[in-house]
Amino acid sequence: MRRWGHFVYRRRKAVLAVSLGFFVLSIVGLLTGGQPINAGNYDVESVHAANLEAAQLPSTTGSSFTLILSSSQATFGQPTFETAVNSAVAPLRNDSRVSALTTPYTASAAAAPLLVSTDKHSVLVQVGMRIDFSQARSQYGQIRGEVRSSSLSITATGDVPLAYDFDTYLADDLRRSEVVSLPLALILLVIVFTTGIAALLCLGVGVFAVLGGVGAALALAHAINVSTYAVNVVTLVGLGIAIDYSLFIVTRFREELASASSVEDALATTMATAGRAIIFSGLTVAIGLSGLLFYTGTALVSMGVAGAIVVAISVLYAVTLLPSMLAILGTRINSIRVPIMQPKPFGEGAWHRLATWVMRRPWTVLIPTVAILLIAGSPFLDLRLANSDVNQLPTSAEARKGADLLQAQFPQVGQNTIVVVVNFQHGRPTTAANIATAYQLAQRLAALKGVTGVRSYVSVDPTLTLSSYQSLYLQPKGSLPSAVQSVLTNLTGSSIAVLDVANPYFVTSDQAHALVRDIRASDGVSGATVQVTGDTAFDIDLVNYMIDHTPLAIGFVLITTLVVLTVLLRSLVLPFKAVIMNALSLSAAFGALVWVFDQGHLSSILGFTAGPLDPTIPVLLFCVVFGLSMDYEVFLLTRMQEAWIRTGDNRTAVADGLERSGRLVTGAAAIMACVFLAFALASVVTIKSIGVGMAVAVIVDATLVRALVVPAVMRLLGDANWWAPRWLRRPQPERHEVAPAA
Repeated sequence: MRRWGHFVYRRRKAVLAVSLGFFVLSIVGLLTGGQPINAGNYDVESVHAANLEAAQLPSTTGSSFTLILSSSQATFGQPTFETAVNSAVAPLRNDSRVSALTTPYTASAAAAPLLVSTDKHSVLVQVGMRIDFSQARSQYGQIRGEVRSSSLSITATGDVPLAYDFDTYLADDLRRSEVVSLPLALILLVIVFTTGIAALLCLGVGVFAVLGGVGAALALAHAINVSTYAVNVVTLVGLGIAIDYSLFIVTRFREELASASSVEDALATTMATAGRAIIFSGLTVAIGLSGLLFYTGTALVSMGVAGAIVVAISVLYAVTLLPSMLAILGTRINSIRVPIMQPKPFGEGAWHRLATWVMRRPWTVLIPTVAILLIAGSPFLDLRLANSDVNQLPTSAEARKGADLLQAQFPQVGQNTIVVVVNFQHGRPTTAANIATAYQLAQRLAALKGVTGVRSYVSVDPTLTLSSYQSLYLQPKGSLPSAVQSVLTNLTGSSIAVLDVANPYFVTSDQAHALVRDIRASDGVSGATVQVTGDTAFDIDLVNYMIDHTPLAIGFVLITTLVVLTVLLRSLVLPFKAVIMNALSLSAAFGALVWVFDQGHLSSILGFTAGPLDPTIPVLLFCVVFGLSMDYEVFLLTRMQEAWIRTGDNRTAVADGLERSGRLVTGAAAIMACVFLAFALASVVTIKSIGVGMAVAVIVDATLVRALVVPAVMRLLGDANWWAPRWLRRPQPERHEVAPAA
């Protein structure tokens, strides 16, 4: 890295040109990138059943939506209401993207009552589309805009409006967070540096890194499914990481510039110290994010890949673009002085006094501080997990309003549908034996507590018996009644039959979960395999999938991090201490996450509906925060290591390292916390919770953990901190004797 610093100085314009070339590629990625989508294909029963449906049934899932048209005056049955409804949806009949339009006035006599609200003031209109889900999602806003009425209030709901609203709010959240976080970051950088040029340079590198990360994520969307949340995660992580790395590099450069004989020597030493630490820090953050790769088939994989890419880009710019600019600027990096209180001379600052104060009474500081952190983390013991639903959106979102109206005014539609997929081993579903199997299963399902009805090809008419159905399906399909033909087309395939089990329970409720488990416990049949899918089944399976894969992911992150830190610090003790320190920071973050978003404290202030956490959030928080916390640990310990190598005195090394890095780590943490808290202003609860959790973790880590717990533990461990077997030690320079720290 020292040689690299000399090379960058001598070839600074060429290195700068190459860095700008990477920036151009980022812009190309932004302009030509693919469309992020939320898709899952992981190894659970509900996904396997959904794949069977997709392979054998008509492609209708997701390519439709529901309109709710309401009048405060007119009611269903009055001519004025019918005229207003038909007039409002008339443009859709002429839209080539719309394949079907079902209103209470065009539906069958049996289906029409389901499309009318209990108070008769609202009706449902089912809109089917010819375009696939991704096209429907992107074009929905235009299609929805065609439906207007001067006398009716219109609300839409369904998978397509839900996806469209998520996209819209996520984009708005991203813009809002950038507008808030960038000015705050610049102000804090000016406070840390007391110079304008240094602050602007760090902020510029942060923006470059985020653009590069977003461009790479969108380009990646051409090859794999990239989650719609990935762009927000890239911005969240990239902006904070890139600014922090720039902060460490520029601070060290200014420090070396004050004592070095030339700009070139200052840059070379900066790369050999802060530059080397940044590379290892980037590795630890990437290792944390790589834990997400263990959740194969989920949206977490794309978040992990995109996050690792933006970390790599941040490191790349920190060791290319930034040092080339420092080489060009030289002493001008200190230009545009800002009249802010300057730091005190070395050895007299607040961080030095704090370190020595803690080391005089390590147990007195350590025990209550750790107790506070563990108490803060205790709400995590009451964690509840459930898959994301419409409640992740704000109450102002149309898709959420529509879902609430549907639940309140159309209870006959069914709050929830559990889908049972029967895969027959022999013959088509319409053979006599398979009809008997499906009929018996449908009868058992209908008798379960909470089931309000079963829709299937063997329950079209409740008056028909098993033998009647067997006789019915001996006829050619074309001679069957139209209602039977429709069910046969939509609910049977070459080897499968689908039984839709309606129930009044909310998707993620305990009652819905219990019903799915009852169905799975009673679904054994001969001659076929039975699998359960639908939103509730997805919810159960995703939670179990995340729980099952988490131990392996955590184990990989911990072991790999220990190896990397052992190589960096040449110590067997410090890596384990670093992992324990991270666990304390995570404890507080997880506790805050449950206390706020699960238990609902501060919900009125932050503007969200409390409920169980999405199972991906704790996993994402662990993988990201573990890497970010290790980021600060690396910079703190490397400065302590320098002092230890120089003096051989543990107490002096701790005080020296904390003084040299304490103000810097605090400033970096303040910047990162501002970036994260800007995301706490998000409308989508998932992004809001990630922002709050990360902000709490960073603040706790940079204050209680790094300022109090770390020096106390290192004081108690003494010289054991730096112990390593002979084969791991690097040659040590001659030490200068100093008086131990007080």
